[in-house]
Amino acid sequence: MTVIWTREALEKLNEIEEFIGTDNPERAETFINYLIERGESISQNPKIGRAVPEILNPEIREIIVKKYRIVYRIKKEKIEILTVFEGHRLLRIDELKID
Repeated sequence: MTVIWTREALEKLNEIEEFIGTDNPERAETFINYLIERGESISQNPKIGRAVPEILNPEIREIIVKKYRIVYRIKKEKIEILTVFEGHRLLRIDELKID
């Protein structure tokens, strides 16, 4: 399956990189690449993540990567990465731009 990163998810990655990069730009780039690799790996086994507890929609799942949650939606032909955010936060449904 193809993995598509939504604009929201890409913006969140940029925010994470900027935040980490204020202390260590190299570490920020390495960590963002790691998050992207983990997101892309979902294509091998789309149901590897758990259903997002705040939503309870079996098509919207998440994987935990270090302190971050990568939230994605399984569709017939693709996987959409919807957002990435710090794991201590709860996901608000209005943060997701889903149709």
